[in-house]
Parts: sequence; C-alpha cells; structure tokens
Amino acid sequence: MNLFLNEILEQPGAIESLAGFYGSDAGLSLLTETKKLISDTSPRRIILTGMGSSFFVADAAAALFNSLRMPSFAMNTSELLHYNLSLLDQSTLLICISQSGESYEIRELLAHLDEKIHCIGIVNDEGSFLARKASIVLPCKAGPEKMTSTKTYVATSLVSFILGWHLDGVWTERRVKQVMNLRGGFKALLDNCAAATGQILTFLGDISTIQIIGRGPSYSTACQSALMFKEALHIPATGILGGEFRHGPMEMVAEGFKSLLFAPKGNTFSQSVRMAEDIARFGGKVLLITGGEYRGKNPDVRPVFISNQDEFLFSVQAIVPVQLFVDTYAKAKGFEAGSFSRGGKVTNIE
Repeated sequence: MNLFLNEILEQPGAIESLAGFYGSDAGLSLLTETKKLISDTSPRRIILTGMGSSFFVADAAAALFNSLRMPSFAMNTSELLHYNLSLLDQSTLLICISQSGESYEIRELLAHLDEKIHCIGIVNDEGSFLARKASIVLPCKAGPEKMTSTKTYVATSLVSFILGWHLDGVWTERRVKQVMNLRGGFKALLDNCAAATGQILTFLGDISTIQIIGRGPSYSTACQSALMFKEALHIPATGILGGEFRHGPMEMVAEGFKSLLFAPKGNTFSQSVRMAEDIARFGGKVLLITGGEYRGKNPDVRPVFISNQDEFLFSVQAIVPVQLFVDTYAKAKGFEAGSFSRGGKVTNIE
C-alpha cells in the first residue's frame, strides 16, 4: 500500500482521536479558555489566516463564524503579512491555522505581531513554532503526515468548526456525537468507494485540466480538491465559487470540458444542481458530489452521494471521493500520488 493511500485510510482514526479529545475535560478546558479570552477582550472582528490547505479551512471557518453572528473573515497569511498588517490591532482576534505550525509566512507574521494582540493557534504539530507562540493552542490530533494533505485538512477543518460551535454554546453532547459519527461516514466511503473510483475514472477519462466548483463551506473543499490535482497529480485545476462560475467561466464549457461540483443539501442545493445540468447541456462532464437527491437523467452528470446533511460536516466528508480518485488516477498513470519533487511538506521560503 502506498503512503498517500495509507494516510487517507488513517482518517477515521484521526476523527475519533480528535472528537474524543474535544469531548474530554482536557479539550473542553482549552475551548473554555478560548471563549474566556474572547469574552475578556471583546474583539470587534476575528481574522482567520493560513496558507494552502489551512487557508481553505480558514475560509470555511469564517463562513461558520459569520453564520453564528461572529464577524470574521479569512485572509491568506502572505497577503496579511505584506499588505494588511494594519488590520491587526487590539480589537482583532487572530486565529492562525497551520498543520505544521512552521510555514514561513506564519513564522514571519508572528514575528511581526504586537504582543498585545492575541493569537489562537490551530495546529497539528504541538511542538511547532506556532504552538509555542500562540496565546492558546488547539491541537488537531491527526498524527504525523508526510504526503499531500489529507487527514490534516480534515482535522484542521473540524477543530475550527468545533471552536465556532463552542463559542456559540452549541458544542454539546449531540454535536460531539455528530463529529464522532463522521468516523463511520468516512469508513463507509473508504470501504465502498474502490469500485466507484474505477467507474469515475472511466467517466472522466484522461484529464488535462479540471474546474472544481463549490459554494459556502464546500468552496474550501473545492479549493483543497484543486490543490490535490495540482500537487499530487500535476494536473492544472481551479477551485471556483459556484456563484462566480456563471460570470464568465461558463463560456469555457464545451465537449471535453471536465468538472467536479459539490452540492450539499443546504442553502444553494438547487442552484448547484441546475449548474451541473447546464454544464452537461453545453457538452461538459460533471462529477456531482451531493448530499441531496439528484433526479436528473443526463449521462454526463455522474452523482456521488454523501450521507451527511450538515453543510459544514458535508464539506469535510465530501473530500473522501476526491482523495480516492486522485490515488486511483495516479496508479492508472503509473506513479504514486502525493509526494513532493519541487518543494516539501513544509514551505520554509517565500
């Protein structure tokens, strides 16, 4: 078994470890400490920042925080460092997300951070620079990861959502159970998707480029999926907002066009399904990863059903078919997905 697939298969265990920790006294103590810090400082805004996968997580987390009436926005750490440092004042709570805790931009940002500005760190490596510098550290409990981000993307997403739910007072036994049940959802997909990925490979065929479309928290999943295509398969891919796709990019659609579209059962389900059908009508192919019932008949739309009905948890679970497809596609082309040839797991230069 290759290392990339092995790390994909470790995800149910990582979810169990994470849910167990944040349902325990130790994890709840960290969440309570974070809530007290926010209560004591009363920040006017929350900035969530990260690079790569961690930036995509920040975007989804900001959507959750805003839905819970906590004014928040995501900003790429490099852009924050070089162009937007004036945003970081005592009225701002900074949440730094970094799987390694050692990314160059995170280190530089923290070096420039006024000591009066509080930073919450969401990080997998508890001995990292971010873990040492943050006011409070929320660990991801995913275990070591060497290849293209899979389980650390899932874990950092879940920790950021758990934080939002706790700040809103809804990190209850029911929510803990929901996250723990996600383990079963992942395991079922991992057990049952082997045959399906082969069929998807036949459906999409050779891919020279692919557009990956999502809305709300699933935009994070779209961007992470595109990153996996680029990083693990060396295939040009774009993660794009569903609302943006009709504003010009739809003109690309013709015979040979390949796309992947996330359509959770939520605020924009009908818009997403209609977009999938329009892409197929114009000659493109759509792998539709959905949490709702798809009743269309166009053979150029292939649905993959995800059972999770929570839009945010759907966005995490929906990455699994993409991970497995990336592994299957690489094997079909005769190489192992997920290793690095022009950089490393941790980016230490800019």
